[in-house]
Formats: sequence, C-alpha cells, structure tokens
Amino acid sequence: MSDFTMNTGADGVAVITWDVPEKSMNVMSMEAWPQLESLVDEALADEAVKGIVITSGKDSFAGGMDLNVIAKMKESAGDDPARGLFEGLMSAHGILRKIERAGMDAKTNKGGKPIAAALPGTALGIGFEIPLACHRIFCSPNPKAKIGLPEIMVGIFPGMGGTTRLVRKMGAMAASPFLLEGKLSAPVQAQKAGLIDEVVADPVAAAKEWVLNATDADILKPWDAKGYKMPGGAPYHPAGFMTFVGASAMVNGKTKGVYPAAKALLSAVYEGALVPFDTALKIEARWFTNVLMNPSSGAMIRSLFINKEALEKGAVRPADVPDQTVGKVGILGAGMMGAGIALVSAQAGIEVVLLDQKQEAADRGKAHTEAHAQKGVQRKKVSEEQAQQMVDRITATTDYDALKGCDLIIEAVFEDPKIKAEVTRAVDAVTDADCIFATNTSTLPISELAKASKNPEQFIGIHFFSPVEKMLLVEIIKGKETGNRAVAKALDFVRQIRKTPIVVNDARFFYANRCIIPYINEGIRMVKEGVAPALIENAAKMVGMPLGPLQLVDETSIDLGAKIARATKAGMGDAYPDGEVDEVIFWMEEQGRLGRKAKAGFYDYDDKGKRSGLSEVVKAQYPQAEDQPDLIDVQHRLLFVQSLEAVRALEEGVLEDIREGDVGAILGWGFAPWSGGPLSWLDMIGSPYAAERCDQLEAAFGARFHCPDLLREMAGKTQSFYGRFGGQTADAA
Repeated sequence: MSDFTMNTGADGVAVITWDVPEKSMNVMSMEAWPQLESLVDEALADEAVKGIVITSGKDSFAGGMDLNVIAKMKESAGDDPARGLFEGLMSAHGILRKIERAGMDAKTNKGGKPIAAALPGTALGIGFEIPLACHRIFCSPNPKAKIGLPEIMVGIFPGMGGTTRLVRKMGAMAASPFLLEGKLSAPVQAQKAGLIDEVVADPVAAAKEWVLNATDADILKPWDAKGYKMPGGAPYHPAGFMTFVGASAMVNGKTKGVYPAAKALLSAVYEGALVPFDTALKIEARWFTNVLMNPSSGAMIRSLFINKEALEKGAVRPADVPDQTVGKVGILGAGMMGAGIALVSAQAGIEVVLLDQKQEAADRGKAHTEAHAQKGVQRKKVSEEQAQQMVDRITATTDYDALKGCDLIIEAVFEDPKIKAEVTRAVDAVTDADCIFATNTSTLPISELAKASKNPEQFIGIHFFSPVEKMLLVEIIKGKETGNRAVAKALDFVRQIRKTPIVVNDARFFYANRCIIPYINEGIRMVKEGVAPALIENAAKMVGMPLGPLQLVDETSIDLGAKIARATKAGMGDAYPDGEVDEVIFWMEEQGRLGRKAKAGFYDYDDKGKRSGLSEVVKAQYPQAEDQPDLIDVQHRLLFVQSLEAVRALEEGVLEDIREGDVGAILGWGFAPWSGGPLSWLDMIGSPYAAERCDQLEAAFGARFHCPDLLREMAGKTQSFYGRFGGQTADAA
C-alpha cells in the first residue's frame, strides 16, 4: 500500500492524503518520497486540476522522518556516505521546490497551481517542512497539537528546507526560538508567531476554498519575488549584522561549542542569507550532511530519540506480565518529593491518596498541585474545570485506612531505614494482597528495605529525581526478591506519568548516584589539590555538563553530601576511597557553608540566593597551585570518573541494558548530551584509547581510574559497547 494517495473532486481540487498504513502517526520513509513526487507531477500536469491540497488521513499530519532514510541515503553511495547523504537531501529539496514553484513559469512567475497544506493536528520535522513548501498552511484548532521543528533537541537541525524557509519567512531573530531551541507551539500560538496561516475547524474545506480562489501573486513565495528583503535584515545589513553577531554569541554561550548541530544551523542560516534561495538550499544540505556525518549527532539521535523511545515503549518490560495500569496510588510522605509524585500522578488521571503524619503537612502537599494547576490556568494550558479535576483526584489524609483499594503504594518518607520499615508494615496491614509497594530512595539498599515487607516479591524501588514534575527520568530498582509483576507495575506507572524509565539491579547508590557522586567528588578533590575552582567549573561546562561539580553540590546541599559520606564510610570500612574529599566537605559543614540554601558554599550568594561568584573563603582555605593542569586533563578526570562507573555498573550487572546507561545518564544528571551518554562517549573515543587513558589517569591520580576488566577486554579486541552489546543485556552478549 502507498503512503500517499490522491483523489480529484468535481471542483477540480486534487487532495493528496498522507496515511502510512499501520502507523498511529505519519513518518516519511525513503519509499514515500517518489510517491509524493509522482502525485504532485500528475496533478500539475492534469489540466482539469485547479489546485492541490496536501493533508493527512490521521488526526495528526506527521511526526517526522523515519531515521532509516538517513541510513539508506548513506548506503546509496557505497563507500562515500557523505555523497549519498548530500545527493539524497538535494533530491528531497527538489521535490519540495517542485511543490513550492507548482509549475509556474521560471521567468514570469505565473501559471502555477495553488498548493495548500491542511493539517489535522501535530506537524513536526519533515511534517512541518512539507507545509512550509506549500503556499498556505491551514490547521485545525486542536490545542494538543504541536507545530514545529524539534530536530535540534536530538542533535541535528531542520535539513529539508525548514531552516532556510523559516528564516526567509520570519527573519533570523524571530525564527531562532523555533530553530535553535526546537520550540513547539499549539496551532493558535503557531498562527500568532507566523508559523502557519490559518486555524480553522475544517482545514481541508478551507484549503480547498483558498486554492480555488488564489491568484498568481498569492502563490509566489516572497523569496522568489524580485526585490525580496529578509525580515530583520540580511547579514550585510546593519540590523541583520547585529542579529547574527548576537546569535553567534548566544549559541556559543549556551552550547560552549560542543553541540555541532547548533553551530552548523547558524552557519547554514548566515551563509544561506548571502545567496539566492536555491543556493541557500544547497548550503543547508551541505551543513546538514556535515552534522549527520559527525559521531555526536549519531550518538544523540540513538540515545535521545531511538533508545529513549524504546525504553518508554517497554523495551525492558517483562513480556509475560499483563497490563498493570495504575488506578489508585497511595503516596506516603507529603514533603517536596511526595507532593511532586502526587502532582504528576494526578496530572495523569490517577486517583491519589497523599498521606502524612500531620493533616497540615498532607494539605501542604496537596496545595502544591493546586498552585501548579492555577499556573496552568493562567498560562492557558488547562481550563479551570480541568485544573479542579486534577486537584480533586488527590485525597490528603493521615488515615492509613484510606489506602485501601490502592494498587500501588509509593513511600517517600525520610531516608531512615527504621522509619521506612515502620510505614511498610503499617501499609501491609491495610492494603490488598496484590498491592505493589515502591520505596522512593536514592541510596538505601532495596533488598534490605524489603525485609520489612510481608511480600518482598512485590517490593521495588522507584527513584524519582527532584523536582519530580520537571525531571524526565525515573530509576526503577529491583531487589533480590522483586518479582516481574512489580517491575511491570512500576514501568506501566512511569509510562502513565509520561516519564522515561530505566530498570537497574540493587547495589550501593544504584546507577545514577554511583556515577554522579564521583563527579562531584572529583571536583572537590581538585579543589583540595589546588586546582582553580573556576577552571574546574568551566572545564565541566565546556565539555557539556549542565552544572560544574561545585555548583551541583551547592544545589544539592553540602550537609547532604556529608551525611552520605559518613553513611558510605560506615558501610565500606577500610575500602572507603574518598577520605580526601571528606576533609573538604566536613570543613565546609563546620563553617556552615552548606550550599545555596545557606547562601554560602563553594559559591557566594546574595540575599535572594543568587550566585555572586566563587567563594574567596574556600580559595583562602585551599590556595590555588602555581601550576594549573591542562583543560583536557581536568575534563578527562570529570568524564572518565563517571564513565568508568557506568562500565562497572554494566560489568557487575547493575545495568542490564546499555541503552539505559546512556539514556539514564543524560536525563538523570545531564551527562554531556552531545556525547550520547557515557558508554557512547567511550565508543566515540574508542576502547583502545580509553583503556590507555585510564592507565595514564590511574598512574597520575589513583585507583579510581583503574581500567575495568570489561573495558580492557574490549580494547584488546577493538570493540565498541554498541558493537558488542547493541540493545542486548551484558549477560546475553
């Protein structure tokens, strides 16, 4: 069956309908391009056809490009994948340019047929680039629909004409949020921004009416008209010059130069603005090819698009367990974490019982959802009725009997094993026999906590990241006795609240914290060594970390770090490796420099809690050495100390799937997203070099950089993680 079909009515309007079989949303495949071109050619050649409407047979228009298209383009030129990509892109540009010119005379710009896009809903990526090539865009008023070009979020940029057309349509400044930030808009907002032309109840009918009445002037794109001037000014215009200078500074300020797509996009826009439109498309294709050939883009696409989507769709869910959709969830503890979990659960339409020791605490937890709902009303994200329905789903109480009928309990009380054991037993006394019990903990061993439960096979860890409503990752931890139904229940719940799950096995600090704590500790260790704090922080940001290790520990609180250090030392005894770090942490604790909350930490803060600079007090206590290390050495210490923990987690069976290692690292603590994650980064630099660098770092800085046996073995065979494991588990491979 074809993805595109055409029907010409008695009114002379040819309606081309995009409807990919057995897909909930249209995606553009390699095979679909010639289908679209053939139908456009047929309609343009048919004298009975007065105009064309391109629409969808689904409730959305399209969700983007099938990524197999990129792979097939690369393969089409044999040993020259770059040429295959460029030629494939130029072929697609030719089809969209054919739609745009619509058969009009090259000299007079007359005689073309009007072509309109009628969008029933969401139009993303190529699903918006096709409409941009049409002469007018109509869209239904569906408030849940999203219009835009989100490619930059997964390491590429709009490379099928979207970049060039949007800039020429809106100007570089107005287009920048949609290109450089991947901003998506609902139809009404998209119309106000100038992305689309009309929002109507019946976009197909409106599009038909328009094409039957459109004139030659209506279908001539501004950039094809004589005397066209770019809105806001071209680069050689005084106003345009300042726009591009500012844009360059903004992009480099935000990306620190480590995201190739942002720089390539800006280059395509700048260079394309200096030349005629068709040459600009060729420039866009060249820069897009450049990005697609960069290993960073491939790694980002794999982790942030392919693997993230696979995990969200249940790639690691036990296949033999029936649907475990949560109907009623009980949340124990109405503090910041419990209140956040209650909020996202209520947003998902789940009935919530929010329980705390004191009624006023439970009410405060529910008030968090009320405040969030009202913000949604003010921003016109939800109606008053929807906001009230969300709040009404939450019952704030102190009564354990209210938990009856819950099929999932999430305990979010203090990180104290005794308190957690007490509430576990109290819940067991009132809940049904098949109720799953989840503990929200970031450090305490799940298998030990499960001993308080009468059903350890129904006991599981669900580690949320703070703030719950903003963080995308949820870490699910299996104890030694956790059964498959508990895992399935946790995964189905995470799917309901629209977050991305990873499933790991029980071990000290699980996965996320076992990687992020060494990152923080390495930064603190360097402070003690006399490395300039500014060098530490900037080295981290320049390699793609969202926060430097010193700012991160200030944000999470230094006394929490001290508490974790004491507990870890007590648990590990003589094997504890971080005594040098503790000296700094405990001194900071004694000085009352507990981080942002105390308005004093590794940074100083003003009265409003805003950072005012790195602390001179800390610099005085730990003077800077006269000789400072190279930037690369600092960056390698910060990246390797995290990446080696990821390898050890895989080696020890804490991680069962390398996809979870990379996706979890990026979404959980922001590990250099440009790299695709710690395991992808090691693949990027190559296992032989990674093992060699481990030896150098171990000799210079200690055993924490010792090369794991798995990495050493892979280096000997010149293997990569994705080459060896792919989407499989370490055991299976």
